[in-house]
Amino acid sequence: MSETLKEKTAKGMFWGGMNNGIQQLIGLVYGIILARLVAKSDFGVMAMINIFPLVANALKESGFTAALANLKNPTHRDYNSVFWFNIIIGFSAYIILFFCAPLIAEYYHNQDIVALCRYSFISILLSSFATAQSAFLFKNLKAKQIAKSGMAAIIISSIIGSIMAFLEFGYWALATQGITFVGTDTLLKWHYSSWRPTWNFDFEPVKSMFRFSFKILATNIINQINNNILNILLGRHYSKVETGVYNQAYNWNFKCFSLVQGMIQQVAQPVLADLNGEEDRQLKAFRKMMRFTCFLTFPMLLGFGLVSREFIIITITEEWVASAELLQILCISGAILPLCTLMSNLVISKGKSGINFWVTISLGLAQIITMALIWPYGIHTMVVSYVGLNLLWLFIWHFFTSKLIHYNIFLFLKDIMPFALSATVVMIITYYLTRNIENLYILLGARILIAALLYFAVMKIARVKILDECLSFVYSKFTKL
Repeated sequence: MSETLKEKTAKGMFWGGMNNGIQQLIGLVYGIILARLVAKSDFGVMAMINIFPLVANALKESGFTAALANLKNPTHRDYNSVFWFNIIIGFSAYIILFFCAPLIAEYYHNQDIVALCRYSFISILLSSFATAQSAFLFKNLKAKQIAKSGMAAIIISSIIGSIMAFLEFGYWALATQGITFVGTDTLLKWHYSSWRPTWNFDFEPVKSMFRFSFKILATNIINQINNNILNILLGRHYSKVETGVYNQAYNWNFKCFSLVQGMIQQVAQPVLADLNGEEDRQLKAFRKMMRFTCFLTFPMLLGFGLVSREFIIITITEEWVASAELLQILCISGAILPLCTLMSNLVISKGKSGINFWVTISLGLAQIITMALIWPYGIHTMVVSYVGLNLLWLFIWHFFTSKLIHYNIFLFLKDIMPFALSATVVMIITYYLTRNIENLYILLGARILIAALLYFAVMKIARVKILDECLSFVYSKFTKL
């Protein structure tokens, strides 16, 4: 990679990490506050309907962010076409969901959520104004500006949501937080983007991109269903409280793995797309991203699984201890999901949105069929099966990646296994060293400290280059402050 591209990639990952780090830190505080102020059943209610705005937003975005990123030099006409198309789709999706709210309530046997659905889905309208702006920032690797938008949005929305939760607004607080986040993020993306729409309704560029973007659209919808399949089924077949317990575990797992995943997504596709036609450099760049992802995700997620019980009890009280048991299982899949995301970005950067679509839809179908068959056997069985399927699909993603850039199984295992094994051994040693500590506060602190020191020592002794490069880059950034 050229020095310029290295710097762009490093800066993108730095600001992507900063963005996700701040968002997850604030989300941590906000999640603790909400779990103490909002009932389990209210979390369950929101978990039931979250899938609908997520799918609608995927429909509205329609894969055009990825399509624009794959264009070498997208023009104003391209962005403008996407902007107006998304406005039309966003408003259409809201109107459809507005009138479908009673059907959603009937599916969950809960007529009280009709008004909540119609209120929560306002976020679809707000986000429809930001797709072209987001695509412009993404294509031009404006990770710093994206980070500032995300950080400001999470701070403002969390404050408003926490105040409403304190005033006992229940699930209305959760819905308002989501709307405020989207609205603030949209306004700030307009502020940071230099691109502006014009009153030219030319949809030819959209038509030319649609063959590629449609597969991304379908993939994104299936992804949202995959991620929320348990919420969908639990909301129908189990109580609101049980759904809330699972959703709490899912949210904490998501906060942890998205810290790494968001950092990678910030730069992977545009950087890899720029290297198309330079196979050796592209493979080298991809392997470096893979090692960096493994370096972070395995200790972070396996470590979170190790401390999940004491973390849950200390932060959101023993009332949620059942969530900790599910969280320990979910952290296993959380450790590999960023790797799947990276390989997905590679596939998209090569223009193979069809492969991305079929791999994702096959996972979705496998999960839907499996969960529909095993839900009578309990939530734990469903969660274990969910994790098992995601682990299996890691190797399916690799199979297609290897066909595109000659990334064979030996290189793949060489890149991931040292980090996976190191993190696993470190967590096992840490568990046995601390298992006799009874005070939960001391236990939590001791496990975090010992695991971090042991993992750092292993990486140093093994002379892992990624560690030295990360330390060097972070040090250079902070010395400039």
